Order: sequence, then C-alpha cells, then structure tokens
Amino acid sequence: MLIGREKEQRILADAYQSMESKFIAVYGRRRVGKTYLIRESLNSRFTFQHTGYYGGKLTDELFEFCASLREHGLKDFAKPHNWLEAFELLKDLIRNSKEKRKVIFLDELSWMDTHGSDFVMALEGFWNGWASARTDILLIVCGSVTSWMLSKIIHNKGGLYNRLSCRIHLQPFSLRECEEYINSRNIVMNRHQIIECYMILGGIPYYWSFLEKGLSLPQNIDHIFFSADAPLEHEFDYLYAALFKRPEPYIKIVSALGKKKAGMTREELLKATHMTDSGNFTIRLEELESCGFLRKYHQFGMKERNAVYQLIDHFTLFYYKFLEEKPTDEHFWSNQLNTPRTNAWCGLAFERVCLQHVPQMKMALGISGVLSEAFSWACREDSAKGIFGSQIDLMIVRKDQVINLCEMKYSAKKYSVTAKTDEEISRKISDFISVTGARFAIHTTLVTPYGIADGSYTGRIQNVITADDLFVSSR
Repeated sequence: MLIGREKEQRILADAYQSMESKFIAVYGRRRVGKTYLIRESLNSRFTFQHTGYYGGKLTDELFEFCASLREHGLKDFAKPHNWLEAFELLKDLIRNSKEKRKVIFLDELSWMDTHGSDFVMALEGFWNGWASARTDILLIVCGSVTSWMLSKIIHNKGGLYNRLSCRIHLQPFSLRECEEYINSRNIVMNRHQIIECYMILGGIPYYWSFLEKGLSLPQNIDHIFFSADAPLEHEFDYLYAALFKRPEPYIKIVSALGKKKAGMTREELLKATHMTDSGNFTIRLEELESCGFLRKYHQFGMKERNAVYQLIDHFTLFYYKFLEEKPTDEHFWSNQLNTPRTNAWCGLAFERVCLQHVPQMKMALGISGVLSEAFSWACREDSAKGIFGSQIDLMIVRKDQVINLCEMKYSAKKYSVTAKTDEEISRKISDFISVTGARFAIHTTLVTPYGIADGSYTGRIQNVITADDLFVSSR
C-alpha cells in the first residue's frame, strides 16, 4: 500500500496518460522509497525495467543490462560492447512492443555510469535522437546518489540540458505520513511515541518497515539496532558507501557536525576536519546537503559567506550518539530510558523534528499565507555591551513585521515554564534586539508535545504549538 506521495503519484499518472513522450528523473536519499513509488504508481507496467549493478565494471553492467533485455522479451541479439550498442538493443525491444505506452524504468542510474563508459552520452543519444521524437515513451530514471543525479541529469549542461519533462525530489515521510504508515500495518503508537520514533529513524520508510507489531517502542529500537543480527546494525557503513565512491571525506564532515548542536561555518568545518579549502570541499558540502544529511542556513542579518551547516539526518545523529561505540547489550535502548544521556539527546532530536516541520508550524500559527523565512541566530557574550550570549535555533521572520522566536522543548507531559526558562527567553530577546537593532514584534512561540502547564511564567509565551499541530498535512 502506497502511503502519501499524492503529488508524486499525480505527476507519474499524468505522464503515463500523456500523448507525448516524457522524461522524468526521480531522486532522493537512499531508502526513501523512490523505486517503490514508481512501481506502485504505475502498477509495474514496464516495457523495460533495469537496475544498475552496484560496484560493477562496464562488462558487468552490460551483462546485467542484456539479462534484463532477455527477461523483457528481446531474443537472439549480439552482445553489446558499449552503451551505444546497448541502447540500440533497447530501441529494438521498444519497436517490438505491442503496448500502447512504453514505460522504460532505469533504476540506480549512477551505478551504470562506470568510469570511461560514456553511459550519459549514450543516454543522451537515446532520448534526444530517438525517444523524444516518438509520442509513446515514458522514460523514468532514478538514483540514490543524489549528487550524481543532480550533476549528470538534472543540471546537465550538455546534451540533456533542459530535456527533462519533470523531476521528482522524493522527500522523507512527514510525521503524518509515518502515522498513516504504522496504522496501515496495525502497529499501535500514540503521537508522542511516533515523534520519539521519528527522532531516531527520521522519515525513512525503509527503516520504519522493521517495526514489529506487538512490541513497545523501546523493544522495537532494541530489535532494529542492538539485537543479535539487528537489521540496521551496519546501516551507517552501507549508507555512505552506497552514496559516495570515496565516503571517508563525507563521513569526516558529518562526524564533525555531529558534535556541534548549532552547526558549524565552512571555516570551522575545515579546521575540525583538517581538510583543504578547495572546490572539492565545496562540492562535498553541496552533495551532503542535496542528499538530505545536512542543511545550510543563514543567520538573521548575516551574509552568504557566514552560512552555517547543521547535521539534520536523524539516523546519523542517533548513530554518533549511541551506535558508534557498538554496545553489546541487546536491551541497550530499554536500559537507557530516562538517563541523563538520553534526555539530553531527546532535546536535540526533537528540535530537528521541528525544523523539518516548519510548514506545519506556520499552519498552526495561521501564517501560511504570509511571506516568511526561517532563520537561526546566535551571538557571543560581550559583557562590555551587555550581551549575554544567545543561541536561537528557529526564528520565523514574517513580512508583517513579526518574528516568531521558537523555543522547542521536549517533554513527556505539559511543559512548565520556570523562572529560569523565562529568564533565558528574556535574554535571547534582549541580545537579539541589541545586536541586530531589529524593529520587529517578537512573539515567543513554544513548541512542546503536550502544551504548557499553568504557571506564573507563561505570560511571555504568545503562541503554543503542540504535537498534534506537527501532524497536520502541509500539502
């Protein structure tokens, strides 16, 4: 059963019904459900389907391509020596097809593009010189190596420039979609537990598929990560190795970011990783961002060169906090509940969940139709100027001259605003106005699962966003 993805399903359905040939690229983070989306949306009605062979040489890739051609009905053909000849065979298969709409699905495209193989050139020739002139072809290409898909297909500056009919960047599930998914499998969780699960697994459907009915959330996490032969025990190594041919530099970057809650500037990252300031470093940052592992954001009032990079992939954050040391306790997670270490992680992970649901937060505030931008902001202590030193993880800066200063507080019950919390908020507002000179109305907005408890220090809170608000559909 296909959960969510309504927009993406409509795009694929419209392309299938079109009276013209269409070329669609689907990309996104590994395990996000790209192949499943395509197969389910089109009911596997493929004239030809082929998946690249991971780690293969040109001869291996061509051998597998030929096997797929035979599987789909092409007989008695000479073995191709290169991709140009292989695509000629694909043309023969299409010519022989009696289907009204010829759907060609090439999965894990980057794996087919081995060194010196001229695969992209052959693909260009197939589409530009033949398929696009017909009216009956739907060509869908897909890949988990998002950086390759962006550079070679989507932002191609050669023969495929501006040739795509459509591109689909498949995003992880939202909280609402995760709720729909577990309900479809009769797994019982309340919304607080779904948020906790999201803090570990993110919105990656493949990871959620390992949840077992009848187990509590801690039991499920123990099963998925810490039990003997746990299904995701080696996922970190597989994840980065499958995305990048040389994963070590990328792992250095995410490892450094995993130690800094607020993120790091480019200069700070270079110092922490001992890497060379070069174009390659820039490309690696862009690739990690395009794959959804980190976000690049600008502090309010700062220029482009002061951009900050922050690790936002939930699984990677969980790995560095709990999995890197390879615990041997099969009940590790159950035994970690309510420890200082876990409680500290919960606060950080909940903030990341909120940062990935800003559209839902805007809906809760009733400002979806107001032009706004999301920023973070920080300043260092300067006692001479009366600056305390503050970190604001999320500010929604609105065109109507209001800033929602969002305080994200994880709690298993109604959150109590204490004198200390009230003082911290007051200092942040004071620092922000003193440093930036901003003339906005500052609305303190508390984001916490169960809302706030009545108390003496709630007067400064202008808006409250709860867990239920984060589950609203933003589409």
